[in-house]
Amino acid sequence: MKKNGNIIVIAAPSGTGKTTIIKAILKKMPEIVYSISATTREKRYNEVDGKDYFFIDEETFKQKIDNHQFVEWEKVYDYFYGTPKFFVEKIIWEGKSILLEVDVKGALAIKNVYPEANLIYILPPSLEELEKRLRERKTENEADFQKRIERAKMELSLKDKFDYFIVNNNLNTAILELQELIEKITNKEIT
Repeated sequence: MKKNGNIIVIAAPSGTGKTTIIKAILKKMPEIVYSISATTREKRYNEVDGKDYFFIDEETFKQKIDNHQFVEWEKVYDYFYGTPKFFVEKIIWEGKSILLEVDVKGALAIKNVYPEANLIYILPPSLEELEKRLRERKTENEADFQKRIERAKMELSLKDKFDYFIVNNNLNTAILELQELIEKITNKEIT
């Protein structure tokens, strides 16, 4: 008989180091399945369709919304993002743990669908440090940068709705803390 797996949801404001931390966790914990989100935004030079995201056009995305094919979805920075429902259900039905990397509102939407989901919030050491990290990335123009900062403030205001917190003050420490937390969630012995 198959049992339900664990749903682990990780969210953070843009620039907090979430993606870097998650990539390290997936290397250390290959038994965890990474959930791939769908998006209508353009693919960045280092991204692979079907690995980093499912890149689809807006019309197709809206059809999937109408057909209730997403666990959660949202329009962020003029683009749609969503978590395909079939993928999450398949993994947890197989008894495996799935890790979802979503924005803060997406995490809260997932908790509404799956109350047993474990929501983990990765926090920056401070808003000032977050602004510094975003500036150093040099991936946006000034208008987009300001949108990200305003969104980060809104997202930080929702942090108390999460089950667990990790502050990314030091990348290696944050990775170890998250690994230990996931091991506790999946009932593994901590080594």
